[in-house]
Amino acid sequence: MKKTIIGLLLITGSFAMAQKKVHQIAEGVKVHQDLFNSTMAEGVACYRIPAIVTAPNGDVIAAIDERVPSCGDLKYSKDINIVIRRSSDNGKTWTPIETVVDLPFGKSVSDPSIIVDEDTKEIFMFYNYMDLENERDIYYFHMVKSSDNGKTWSQPQDITKQIAKEEWKNDFKFITSGRGIQTSSGKLLHTMVNLNNGLHLFASDDHGKSWYLIDTPIKPANESKVVELADGRWMINSRVNKSGMRYTHISNDEGKTWTTSPEPELIDPGCNGSIIRYTSIEQGFKKNRLLFSNAKMEKGRKNMTVRISYDEGTTWSKGKTIYTGGSAYSSLTVLENGDIGLFFEKDGYKENPFVSFSLKWLTDGDDKWRKPSSKQKGH
Repeated sequence: MKKTIIGLLLITGSFAMAQKKVHQIAEGVKVHQDLFNSTMAEGVACYRIPAIVTAPNGDVIAAIDERVPSCGDLKYSKDINIVIRRSSDNGKTWTPIETVVDLPFGKSVSDPSIIVDEDTKEIFMFYNYMDLENERDIYYFHMVKSSDNGKTWSQPQDITKQIAKEEWKNDFKFITSGRGIQTSSGKLLHTMVNLNNGLHLFASDDHGKSWYLIDTPIKPANESKVVELADGRWMINSRVNKSGMRYTHISNDEGKTWTTSPEPELIDPGCNGSIIRYTSIEQGFKKNRLLFSNAKMEKGRKNMTVRISYDEGTTWSKGKTIYTGGSAYSSLTVLENGDIGLFFEKDGYKENPFVSFSLKWLTDGDDKWRKPSSKQKGH
């Protein structure tokens, strides 16, 4: 009987150890560091909603909500700030937490997203704003910008009237967290969700001096990301709740009309993902490559995975699982050394790790990054 009990304990212990090993960051990643968690700042309930970009000088900027009294979203919290950390060595080391936006109690901000203008070298950070004391449930859109690679930031600018219709004032609307893009023509482009009227794009043709709405509703779509395809078309990759998969929307006329398709290959539990361009032939690389990250599950937010496409999103690789445990929002960037950086929510928002890995690791040795033969203009 004792032997049986001991045997069971050994089996149980081995199983528990095996379970712990299952939920580890994948072997082979070069860098793994938790950038934000509630133990890092006194009185902070949690950090949520990651966004990451590589600045024009190669620095990496990771932005996130600092949710103070609770982990609730914007309409439920009177104190959410936008904070960042920066790295000048491809994510190996990071600055202490720096505050970008911190308003008086009762006025909250949330959902950072970033666009880098490769022409002017400016960085634009967007976020959603609410005055819970005086206009609860009314969403506004604000923007700050940096001309020194994220070291300092401008005063907030309200761009709500530029990109949202007056009749939308009481709608549940928000700029999608993560990042927008700059197209090959220099246009700055980003996505905004209006749960009553559909997804919309907004843009700037003058390097962020002014912004305008592209007034074509896109459905079905919740939080979404846009990329420019090699042939100049725009492609939006969308979260669609309760569908178990992503949807894509493609436009060949700069957003006037769209063709929508379900993507059964890209299973998704209804969560914000990330899609970015890794390389393009136009930029002097030998291949066009797109990267996509999400919680690769039909139900349940777990199994953070990164995939690659060589045919502009028509098909995708099986992907590499970065973390099998609890995983939610994610944001991708390309590091100065060619590695891939991923910033994501882990284990019920307890941690927000940054990891980096090579293209060679992602493709199990089938592909590797090489510097472009001749650097051409591209975004």
